[in-house]
Amino acid sequence: MTPDYTRLVNPELLEAALFMRETTLAYTPMTRDKLQSRRAWMEENAGTPLPHVPYEVRGIPRTSGPDVLVYVVNPQPGRSRPGVLHMHGGGFTASTALLSLPQVQAMAAELDCTVVSVDYRLAPETTWEGSLDDNYTALLWLHANADALGVARDRIALVGESAGGGHAALVALAARDRGEVPVCFQCLTYPMLDDRTGTSRQLAEHIGWFGWSAEANRFGWASFLGCQPGGDAAPVAAVPARREDLAGLPPTWIGVGGLDLFVEEGIDFALRLNRAGVATELLVVPGAFHGFDSFRRDAAVSRRFARARMEALRRGLGICLSQA
Repeated sequence: MTPDYTRLVNPELLEAALFMRETTLAYTPMTRDKLQSRRAWMEENAGTPLPHVPYEVRGIPRTSGPDVLVYVVNPQPGRSRPGVLHMHGGGFTASTALLSLPQVQAMAAELDCTVVSVDYRLAPETTWEGSLDDNYTALLWLHANADALGVARDRIALVGESAGGGHAALVALAARDRGEVPVCFQCLTYPMLDDRTGTSRQLAEHIGWFGWSAEANRFGWASFLGCQPGGDAAPVAAVPARREDLAGLPPTWIGVGGLDLFVEEGIDFALRLNRAGVATELLVVPGAFHGFDSFRRDAAVSRRFARARMEALRRGLGICLSQA
């Protein structure tokens, strides 16, 4: 008998949760062919860029590998404003910076900042070393070109959702370890941090029932790592939750739904950051599944979540409330 977990879902999100359950089943088990179908579905349902927030597409050259494609949103040369490096979600295997552009434009306009959104290479075509290099290269470029972009070099934050949150955490660790670029804040929205979730780490059945599932997570991590997730073969450098030393990371905000597959790894990461002396804020939204705010933006619970995230970003970027 199929369990009924609808009673656990916030009523505002129930219709979207049922849709996500059907979508999850349609893509289970995930295969290369289904991945191509998922990528196409995401592109077909992409939003339209906002006409009033300027952006430009740049290619960042490097000595090895292809240029890194970035979307530079709301640049204002000559000013000294906050800057954000953004990494989109998609389970490491799907989506693009273009698909998240309307949301990135809205963030740039609301915060009056410049956002550089990275169109990093996807797995399984490229594993973690390649995408990390893409994102870190973009951070170096943002810092080096801060004056031309209207960005203060000491007010650069990392922002990411889902897999993008995992990417942001990896970039924060790389920035700390290499000491080349100061990062003032990281904003991790239901971040994908631990390859052991759904493999060697089992959760209650209702966690991940709606939306992103344990099976999808295994496929995403296997594609990203280039090996089976959850075991000793997984490279520690590729998995934020496997890193032992979290001291010295920037102040952090983590937001996640109570029914999200990533809820426990998000809570654990926040606890470990706090133990390491990192100023950390954690928000767990009861009755919310993975990506709930993207599927029901108009719901009151989604609006509250968005406000909390933006307020955290304002604080992290040093934006006075009177400026907001």
